[in-house]
Amino acid sequence: EKLGAVSMLVNNAGQGRVSTFADTEDAAWTEELRLKFFSVIYPTRAFQPQLQRMSAAHGEAAVVCVNSLLAIQPEPHMVATSAARAGIHNLVRSLATEFATHKIRVNGILIGLVESGQWRRRYEARTGADLDLSWEQWTQALAQKKNIQLGRLGHPQEAARAIVFLATPLSSYTTGSHIDVSGGLSRHA
Repeated sequence: EKLGAVSMLVNNAGQGRVSTFADTEDAAWTEELRLKFFSVIYPTRAFQPQLQRMSAAHGEAAVVCVNSLLAIQPEPHMVATSAARAGIHNLVRSLATEFATHKIRVNGILIGLVESGQWRRRYEARTGADLDLSWEQWTQALAQKKNIQLGRLGHPQEAARAIVFLATPLSSYTTGSHIDVSGGLSRHA
């Protein structure tokens, strides 16, 4: 109530845990699920009544879940993150069906590799043959190594545009969907 009318909710939780199945202990599984999966459940549950009121008054509301391409293309060295992301992917579809009766749209975006602090830190910590590469050269080499069709990492603004589209009436007939914001990375699955 303190926030006033809420017409959209964007759920977003950050980076993943690098570990294999054999190396992922119970505490790490619990933490990964808490940080990824439950970070969608808790705010969605908390804001559902306000979203329903807004939808009843104005005809619609929206939930957007920012997710990772790992939801549909799991990586063997990111098993806990991939599993949590797959849970979010299916939660979007389940919530879309359930919330449709209240005219609340629920969608997600699947982000590939986007220039971020995480990638900047990896660049700064690099060793070996790529020490001579500039940031631009390094990210271009990474995009080539990962077979990103557009040949580069994404920009945060590109993900933001997909979120805005799904959170606003621009996508008023879209629910239970996921927009791929990966520069074509998913085409190699």
